[in-house]
Amino acid sequence: MSSNTQPDYDVIGIGAGFAGLALIHYAREAGLSVHVFDKADDIGGTWTWNRYPGAASDSECYYYCLTFSKELLQEWRWSVRYPSWDENLSYMHFVADRCDMWPHITLNTEISRADYDETAGLWRITTAAGETCTCRYFVSAMGMISEPVIPNFKGMDRFKGPCFHSSRWPREGLDYAGKRVGIIGSGATTVQMLPVMAETAGHVTVFQRTANFVMPAVQKPMTPEWEADIKAHYDEIIAKCRNHVFGMAFDSPVGRTIAETPPEEVQRIFEEHWPRGSFRFVFETFDDLLSNPESNRIAGEFVIRKMLEGVKDPVLRDKLTPKGYPFFAKRPPLDHGFFAAFNRDNVSLVDIGNEEPLVEFTETGVRTTKGDYDFDIIVLATGFQAYTGAQEALPIRGRGGLLLRDKWEDVSSSIMGVFVAEFPNLFLVTGPQAPFANLPTSIEQNVIYIIDCIRKMRDEGYAVCNPRADAEAAWVAHTADIHAQTLMAQGDKVHSWMMGANLEARKPRVLIYFGGANVYYDKLRESADAGFPEVAFERQAG
Repeated sequence: MSSNTQPDYDVIGIGAGFAGLALIHYAREAGLSVHVFDKADDIGGTWTWNRYPGAASDSECYYYCLTFSKELLQEWRWSVRYPSWDENLSYMHFVADRCDMWPHITLNTEISRADYDETAGLWRITTAAGETCTCRYFVSAMGMISEPVIPNFKGMDRFKGPCFHSSRWPREGLDYAGKRVGIIGSGATTVQMLPVMAETAGHVTVFQRTANFVMPAVQKPMTPEWEADIKAHYDEIIAKCRNHVFGMAFDSPVGRTIAETPPEEVQRIFEEHWPRGSFRFVFETFDDLLSNPESNRIAGEFVIRKMLEGVKDPVLRDKLTPKGYPFFAKRPPLDHGFFAAFNRDNVSLVDIGNEEPLVEFTETGVRTTKGDYDFDIIVLATGFQAYTGAQEALPIRGRGGLLLRDKWEDVSSSIMGVFVAEFPNLFLVTGPQAPFANLPTSIEQNVIYIIDCIRKMRDEGYAVCNPRADAEAAWVAHTADIHAQTLMAQGDKVHSWMMGANLEARKPRVLIYFGGANVYYDKLRESADAGFPEVAFERQAG
């Protein structure tokens, strides 16, 4: 325990994923004492929790990584374009090992509360075991997609078999060979999980509320030639990520639009780029695909035709067709065999969104309005409370004991997803109203910004940074104005987790900055260069 005014650490972070590791690196580089806690039994964040069959990244491996060390970028070797959860976890162990980060990490430690002491100007962090430590600067590195949403179906406790959220896959493994498996949800997790489980399960039934646009992954091995080309151009790759609207190493904008291109040429370009797969199709075909409603419609029709052309049953193909919302209004998952799995005799789809709503759980499975389905195992692939879930699950109290979750009851407000008014010396990594982009890129940009702010405070003798309420209101208004100009704002057509619409107890809200990740990164740099005008600095606490 520390004295009243001398903290145990300069910086405490919660979460030992990409953000926690980046925080350790940049804090140490600045000469700050830093410690990171995580309730998991391993580092890795997303990749220690999400161990379901088929779990893999949706960003290509060579830029889905931390970039602070040129040596590490050259040393690490990826095996495939989209690495599985265990390869991503191995990469993070490699970073922690090579950079000697383990002394700064405590695992198996759940934080039960975080309280700002206004008199001392310190954050008091309390563990579930009742131990307390203090820091000058408290950083939430808990991730933007980490708090699972557990549905409130009637009778869920009745089911006698294993039933769990996909992000809480049993660590000891799960024998589903020959078993009847029900998967509730049909988003990105199910798109990855279904093809793998269907290979050995007796039968898999997917309960779908909303059909998704799904892009081809086009998985491929990392060849020596491809690896050599990547490693010879890493500076260029990092610069592309830093300057791309989604933080990815893509060659866009491309300087052409659907609106100004002859229809036959549009289709030719689409056909040419479809085999490249993933988000490259979106960002390396036309620049107005996500901004012009008519262009979006043309692209969406092409995607639907291509993605479903291998589904044999026309009735099933219709059920799997996304309807009523724009392409990319929901982040499209990548297809590693999802649609092909529905051609198997041991895979079924139940449309609980339009045809037969799910009524309740039973001892042997679930009941819909049309009948009973019996299972040995039920997996809840029901998504997450994006951007705010982890911070709201942990009682974080700022000035006057204000709970962060209470402040966010109606509007999940922030300044650039980093600062929150009434919460001095609290920093969020990719918090609400930050961009939705390639996460390692955004995480590093956020952590660099946070450490720059702390450096200023240390070097200029400031004890407290108070995020300004007027700056917060301005960022909220700016984010909402940009959101209103996007396809995401098409009223009831878009029921997306990216707006918190998957939460029963909350109204949808603007959670994402849609002005472009590159523009956002520029704004972070402009703020730092101007001395962080969004916050008011004080030399003494109290």
